[in-house]
Amino acid sequence: MVKLVALYKKPANVQDFDDQYFNTHIPLAGKMPGLKKVEVARITGTPGGESEYHLMAELYFDSAADLQAAMSSPEGRASTKNLMSFAKDVTYVMFADVEKVPAIAST
Repeated sequence: MVKLVALYKKPANVQDFDDQYFNTHIPLAGKMPGLKKVEVARITGTPGGESEYHLMAELYFDSAADLQAAMSSPEGRASTKNLMSFAKDVTYVMFADVEKVPAIAST
C-alpha cells in the first residue's frame, strides 16, 4: 500500500481555507479512481508547543501505479487544480510506502 501525504501550513484565513478544503477539495479528491481511504488530521501542536502546520491529509492506494493513475486521471487533475486555486502557498505533498510493523503491547 502507498499513500499521498499532504501537509498544509496554517493559512492566513483558516475559516476560508477549511471551507474550501472540506466542502470542495475533499469531495473532488474522493472521486479519484483507486482511492482506498482518506484521513485528515488537524494539527494541534508539537512537543515544543505551537505548530506551523494546520492539517495533514493521507490518501491511500493499493500501489504506486494506482496512485500515479489517480493523479493523472481527470478527477486527479481537477482535484489538484482546485487545491492550487486556494492552497498552493501552504501545501507540501509527498508519496510514501506504507509498512506494517508489529503492534506494541502496552504494559
